Amino acid sequence: MDAQLQKKNAYNNTASTFEVGDDGFRKNIDDDGREKRTGTLVTASAHIITAVIGSGVLSLAWAIAQLGWVAGPAVLMAFSLITYFTSTLLADSYRAPDPVSGKRNYTYMDVVQASLGGKKVQLCGIAQYVNLVGVTIGYTITASISMVAVRKSNCYHDKGHEADCKLSNYPYMMIFAAIQIVLSQIPNFHKLSWLSIVAAVMSFAYSSIGLGLSIAKVAGGGHVRTSLTGVEVGVDVTGAEKIWRTFQAIGDIAFAYAYSTVLIEIQDTLKSYPPENKVMKKASLAGVSTTTIFYVLCGCVGYAAFGNDAPGNFLTGFGFYEPFWLIDFANVCIAIHLIGAYQVFCQPLFGFFEMKCRQKWPDSKFITTEHIVNVPFCGEYYINMFRLVWRTAYVIMTAVIAMIFPFFNSFLGLIGAGSFYPLTVYFPIEMYIARAKIPRFSFTWVWLKILSWVCLVVSLVAAIGSVQGLLTDVKKYKPFETV
Repeated sequence: MDAQLQKKNAYNNTASTFEVGDDGFRKNIDDDGREKRTGTLVTASAHIITAVIGSGVLSLAWAIAQLGWVAGPAVLMAFSLITYFTSTLLADSYRAPDPVSGKRNYTYMDVVQASLGGKKVQLCGIAQYVNLVGVTIGYTITASISMVAVRKSNCYHDKGHEADCKLSNYPYMMIFAAIQIVLSQIPNFHKLSWLSIVAAVMSFAYSSIGLGLSIAKVAGGGHVRTSLTGVEVGVDVTGAEKIWRTFQAIGDIAFAYAYSTVLIEIQDTLKSYPPENKVMKKASLAGVSTTTIFYVLCGCVGYAAFGNDAPGNFLTGFGFYEPFWLIDFANVCIAIHLIGAYQVFCQPLFGFFEMKCRQKWPDSKFITTEHIVNVPFCGEYYINMFRLVWRTAYVIMTAVIAMIFPFFNSFLGLIGAGSFYPLTVYFPIEMYIARAKIPRFSFTWVWLKILSWVCLVVSLVAAIGSVQGLLTDVKKYKPFETV
């Protein structure tokens, strides 16, 4: 393949379209000149489940314990309904002005540019990409906790539950980062389907194990304290702690449904027929409804099993010790799932940064040239030196930050609160109002605005609770201490 074609591949990632003649070229490209998309309802659902069922499910028993039997499930259901509703609005924005035949928008920023324009595009970019960086840092932390939990589980099994089995997370963060350096060389989102399917299977596996162990604990008897309002003031916590923990729990639940940051990129992998917006709505319904069932079961059954003393992570927090081999398997599943989830969230960031660099330096061979490498049993693989260097540097950066701030629950809540309102609620609603030309102060306009403002208040109180939790953790944190 000559240099000109290699350069085209750097721009469009469409090497396969040039493997045959003109007829083959036409067959292997879409209406926008890019490589023909092959995504389906199954692959889109897998991407969503991989993005949604993640580390958030591990903290839901703790979140329900803070909110209680009434508010806990109610908040879970409310966030699921809001997320699904706004995801349908966002799915219709992929093409503009017509949702079926309009021009494609490849990123969330493109969607906002087509519907709103102005400074809101930059605000969207800041919210989305800061969130993506935060999520990848959070997943590095969570994956290392799960890896450490395998070693600790074996230690407790061999030496007893009271043994001193402290281990450092840092080596496992390095292992996770090394794996991500390799996987980050996957060129783009379109090549991630196999990894998302594996990760989705893993998420079902560890969620089911956690649910099964909780059911077994409930069936085994034993008294745990639960209440309609959650942890009790004066018994479990002080009045101030109750408020802060409630705010933080709301943030944890918000994060548990966060996938709007990658929805447009997922939709961009779908085949042109059936229409992408219709398939994406079905995938959103399948993904959100499936995860909601798991969330309600894991959160409520976990609360029933542990009561007001529910750990922040009921698999790695050692609410369970036996059977140790099953705990080990569940934590391995978590780590494998987060390996895939990390890629789902970082690929949009990679694509955006590389696109901007290609636009700024179109004649740079370091940035645009693709080198062909023959990989045994896999055929030809394209390596771009700029992609190799910058993606490696990014993974190392997220790992270093994760080592500095190895906090779990507070970090989850802060990410969820910071991204939920702008990306899941505000922009989808504002774009729908602009696109549908809904009159100001009409009934539809008023209730959409009420929904938007209510979610803003929820996000603010969740952010406040999470910041307070982070400050508390910072005061307690001792660098290089084992856990």
